[in-house]
Amino acid sequence: MKKNTLQKSRFGELLRSREISLLLVLILLCAVIQFRNSNFLTFSVINSIFKNYAYTMVLSFGMLLVLLIGGIDISIGATLALSGMSAAILMKNGVLTSALSVYLVSTVIGLVCGLLIGLVIAKGKVIPIIATLGFQYIYRGLTYAISNSDWVGTSEMSMPFKQFAQGGFLGINHLIWITILAFVVFFIFLKWSNFGRQIYAVGSNCDAAGISGIRIDRVKIAVYTINGAIAGLCGSMLTGYYATAQPDMASGSEMDVIAACVIGGVSLNGGQGSAVGVMLGAITIAVISKSLSMVGINAFWQQALKGAIILLAVIINVLVQRGIDRRALEGREI
Repeated sequence: MKKNTLQKSRFGELLRSREISLLLVLILLCAVIQFRNSNFLTFSVINSIFKNYAYTMVLSFGMLLVLLIGGIDISIGATLALSGMSAAILMKNGVLTSALSVYLVSTVIGLVCGLLIGLVIAKGKVIPIIATLGFQYIYRGLTYAISNSDWVGTSEMSMPFKQFAQGGFLGINHLIWITILAFVVFFIFLKWSNFGRQIYAVGSNCDAAGISGIRIDRVKIAVYTINGAIAGLCGSMLTGYYATAQPDMASGSEMDVIAACVIGGVSLNGGQGSAVGVMLGAITIAVISKSLSMVGINAFWQQALKGAIILLAVIINVLVQRGIDRRALEGREI
């Protein structure tokens, strides 16, 4: 009897977890879409979803770190564009030829962009949303300036770079492998590394973290630098997949990324969130974006319905979190 009660208790806790609740919502969403269009749950469609939104999923991990410390970054789309365009121009001029060199240069440019943002926020004590709003305009303006408001076309990019983005391993596209690798790295980093615990501590209670000896400024600078490097990596992923670089690419992508994090259970106040939740949130965003046209939703209603579904997922997540917090309070001894 006692064993059955314990098993029921554990099962109940499992169902009440944010990740499990989101997974159930995602499964239900896929079932509804499959009912409306029997071609949805096929390998080609699923593969297309992950390839098209691989950069959004990877970007979400960088944003996860920023949100965990109680910050925000609305400049990641502009950082991505500047990094991707810079690498594309270097390819156009014959400076970069291999896929590895393009990805490294793009990542380093993004890293420098993130470092500058981190320094302004940590050392200049500028509010994150104001700092990143300013840098969003700066980086987007620089992208237009260095490109002379022009595109870098397919014929101007190196063949190895394009082949890497379009090719795959074991039948899975290389960009999807990058996404899987990013998930594994961030999962391990946040769950078991000392610096990952410091990030959670800063977001949970910044003052207490400082008293305990954590160097707050160093954590903030490092987080924004990592986020910038991730955006730079995604710049090469995006340009490689579409084999073009445009100065306005990834405009508005920060909204999808923030939505993926919030849907995945990341608190905008900091200190709460996981790589698993963010991955599920990003997949949810990708499924919603891909499926609306497949089920015959008018283009004029797609954005509104997408917003409604995101809002519903967030409400469910908030209700689950309230239940978790309430049970935690009830379990405390007085």
